[in-house]
Amino acid sequence: MHLPQNGIINISGRCLKLTKIPFTLGKEIPFTLGKNSVYLNYSTAILLYLSRKYNTPDHWYPSDIQKRARVDEYLSWHHANIRANAPKTMWIKVLIPLFTGQPLPSEKLQEVMEGLSTSLKQFEERFLQDKAFIIGSEISLADLVAIVELMQPVGVGCDIFEDRPRLREWRRRVEDAVGKELFFQAHEMILNIKELSNIQIDPQLKEQLAPVLMKMLK
Repeated sequence: MHLPQNGIINISGRCLKLTKIPFTLGKEIPFTLGKNSVYLNYSTAILLYLSRKYNTPDHWYPSDIQKRARVDEYLSWHHANIRANAPKTMWIKVLIPLFTGQPLPSEKLQEVMEGLSTSLKQFEERFLQDKAFIIGSEISLADLVAIVELMQPVGVGCDIFEDRPRLREWRRRVEDAVGKELFFQAHEMILNIKELSNIQIDPQLKEQLAPVLMKMLK
């Protein structure tokens, strides 16, 4: 499959645009929100902005100060732990080989999976415990932020839920709370990420993204 001139490819009925990407100075991809062109670079900031702007149901980001503090606590922990490991499985198995043309050593994936295993143990023992969701009986933004990262290993064949019954049951509850159809629609691109290995990308885009991805892996 070749990348069309407009940079848009189709994966399982979804459009993916791979053209020149306007990175910020921190190498993040900015998103424009709403008619007033609010630029935000981080997913957590985007979720909090949307929850406040559209007055979402209280359970997503509770008005109760103690419950909100629990969400904030998880979001603070998440970036240096789950997010620091889970997405790397996708980079190692699909994205870096796609943009560099070379597979990475299997030891690199093993190293990342060991780090992820440590983070998952902490996630279960420190945050999930015996609760239905991270902060209690209702789903929150903390659960959404966690699940989207943890579905990335699944998309490249690393089923982190298989041997972790507590984590598996939590995922099932998140699916039910969100709605299974919406859940899998939201994760469709991630679950079909391997299809990217069949595309051919413009050399200039490869040159732009390869060093960024390698830097992320460190």
